This record gives sequence, structure tokens and C-alpha cells, in this order.
Amino acid sequence: MSTVRVLLVDDQPLLRTGFRLILEAESDIAVVGEAGEGATAVDLTRSLMPDVVLMDIRMPGVDGIEATRRIVREGAATHDPRVLILTTFDLDEYVIEAVRAGASGFLLKDSPPEDLVTAIRIVAAGDAIVAPSVTRRLLDKFATRLPSVRESTPPPGLDTLTEREREVLRHVARGLSNAEIAAELVVSETTVKTHVGNVLAKLRLRDRVQAVVYAYETGMSQPGQSG
Repeated sequence: MSTVRVLLVDDQPLLRTGFRLILEAESDIAVVGEAGEGATAVDLTRSLMPDVVLMDIRMPGVDGIEATRRIVREGAATHDPRVLILTTFDLDEYVIEAVRAGASGFLLKDSPPEDLVTAIRIVAAGDAIVAPSVTRRLLDKFATRLPSVRESTPPPGLDTLTEREREVLRHVARGLSNAEIAAELVVSETTVKTHVGNVLAKLRLRDRVQAVVYAYETGMSQPGQSG
């Protein structure tokens, strides 16, 4: 297995040290650099070419949202780094903006070490982290602030989805994993994965995180909706 190269970005040196100790204990993960603010993170991403950037949101100077936007924009033409946002519930509203900026997921700062390691591996493999416990609280709280297009014409691509693909998208918006969706729909996990891939391709979405936000923006999923 190839080594996952990680750049740590947080304005608190003690936290960066803690993350480094956790990650460097893994044989397949290497911390290639650290940054205490966004502008440096963008520069280091350009020079060190990490696979995953572990990004804090609130930092002096260029914050994590703008840094994510720059990294994703520049990386699209080079090595396509993935950004994993670190957050606390105090900063939930900023996560939505980070997702729109192109982040591949978000993780609570007080998550267990094994969750951090797993998240980095998943994001590096090209998938996204949409933890139900975080996603539902975030979107239920802030979906009312998202611009709604329900009163206007459907966004491009929505009318190309089959009924089953729309159903899968609604389940994705609930934060369900492929295995959980498969159980709900009584189909194989492989079938669900195919549907999710079709949804992302048709709607031109980067990953599941953006699919969740899309479902709320278009009114396909509502705050507090459980099904």
C-alpha cells in the first residue's frame, strides 16, 4: 500500500504535535509538513504535494475556508489534494462554507485517534467523510441558511436522475453509509455504490459531502427529516 502524505494545518502547535504523534504511529501515513495559518498551507501544498490536508477552520490571516478554496482550485490542475476539515460544534456554520469550498469531509477535533486515522485513509482513497452524527446536526441547524432553489427551475442534472437515484441521494443526505442504504432498499452494497457514482457524475458533484449539501439546497431533504 502506498504511503498517504499528510499536511497538518492548525494554529495551535500543541494540537499539531498531537496529530503528528497519532499519524506517525501508522505505517502507511507520513506527515510531510505543518502550517499554522492558511497562506502557508497553500504554499506547502504546492511544494510538498500532500495527498491529504488536515485543515483547521479558524486561523489568523487566511482562514481554513479560503485556504481550502485555493488548494482545491490549484490542485485540480496538479495532484488533486483532498482537504479534511477539523471542527468543533462551536464552529458548525463554517463547515458548510468549507464544504462549498471543496473540502472532502469534516471531523470533530475531539474524535478518537482511530477515527482520525480512518478518515484520512478514506479521504485519501477518493471517498468522503460524512459522519451521520455530525452531518445531521450541521445541516439541520444551518440548512435554513442555505439558498433554496425550490421556487425556481430545477438545477442542471436533477431531471436526469432516475427515481431510484433520487431515493439514494435522499438517503445519502441523511448521512447513511452504502451498507445502511443497501439495507434500507434491500439491494446489494455494490448496487448502491453504482447509484451513488451515477448521482455524483450526473450532478457533477465532487463527492458525497457535496451531495449532502446539494440535497438540502434543492429541497430534496429538509431540516429534521428522517426519511
